[in-house]
Amino acid sequence: MRANDYKLLLGAVFACLILLAVSVTAHAAGSEPWMYDDIVEVDFVISQVRVPMPDEVMIVDARPYKVKYVKGHIPGAVSIPFSEFDRKKDLLPKDKNALVIFYCGGLKCKLSHKSAKKAQALGYTNVKVFAKGFPEWKKQPGAYASVTAEYVAGKIAENKSIIVDARPLETKFNKGHIPTAISIPFSRFDELKGKLPRDLSTPIIYYCGGLKCRLSHKSAARAIAMGYKDVSVFSTGYPAWKKQYGQAGDSVAVKAGEVEGSIDLDRFVSILENSPESILLIDARDADEFAKGHFKTAVNIPVEKLEAKIKDLPADKPVVFVCSTGARSGEAYYMVKDLRESLEEVYYVEAEIDFKKDNTYSIKKPQ
Repeated sequence: MRANDYKLLLGAVFACLILLAVSVTAHAAGSEPWMYDDIVEVDFVISQVRVPMPDEVMIVDARPYKVKYVKGHIPGAVSIPFSEFDRKKDLLPKDKNALVIFYCGGLKCKLSHKSAKKAQALGYTNVKVFAKGFPEWKKQPGAYASVTAEYVAGKIAENKSIIVDARPLETKFNKGHIPTAISIPFSRFDELKGKLPRDLSTPIIYYCGGLKCRLSHKSAARAIAMGYKDVSVFSTGYPAWKKQYGQAGDSVAVKAGEVEGSIDLDRFVSILENSPESILLIDARDADEFAKGHFKTAVNIPVEKLEAKIKDLPADKPVVFVCSTGARSGEAYYMVKDLRESLEEVYYVEAEIDFKKDNTYSIKKPQ
């Protein structure tokens, strides 16, 4: 082989190596101009998730808040939708050397990449993109989603999910909790797990005392290990609920029944068992009937004495009237609606109720 031919061959090989290197680099970077060049896999993200999240790490959900983040996100992730990045950039860590991981809806989603580039332009030096995003997170064994207060409120209204308070019963749950929630403190999980539904596909939402509380996360992991398939955690917990909906969460505690003015019977029973303080329950029967047995939290205002007291009924929680058959409670409901139209949260129990002396009871739908 002549020297010139040898040089040409070496040049061609060298050129091919350069092209190969460029190709590999482009592939690693995603081969699309909009893609960010520092991609991480799900194992890396899992290694960074903590309760509480450390100050030097932030996971950012770049998807729209109401459409996506509310319904489920990686635990500990902060919502900074790309469409609101400039307005919410102050939520990013103050330390520009902090690890910031952006994610969105999978490999075809550009939002995390575009957000990462913006963060890098702001001077952040340790920015990553979890390109496979939330869909990949959900596939992981034992993984669960974190949800928001709005999501929990919607599930309560649908009456299809079990809300579980993982905090201690006496010191926390009894002092205030989310309406319809049942108490299964994590410290008593094995003892009380029988309160969970038999149907393993039933949605279960755990919560506790906020972003620094691990009890709900530990409980969720236990439930998943038991075989429950739809488990999530309301990570910001009861403090966020109180801030958004108030202590009793009255705005979502009650669900209307099929008959005008009535309360949904299943919801009423759930409230009695789990959050009776979230409503004002008024027994419209006579005093002698009330004395023979009544709901523990009920106050007795016979229907013929109600008119003078309507002006004093509270407006900060739902008012529910009850009697033995739905007749007098229904009369009380219409009296309130006629004389105080501004009082919106008023209901009555349309059911046949038998009270015992020890205040036990049975409730049946009317025939």
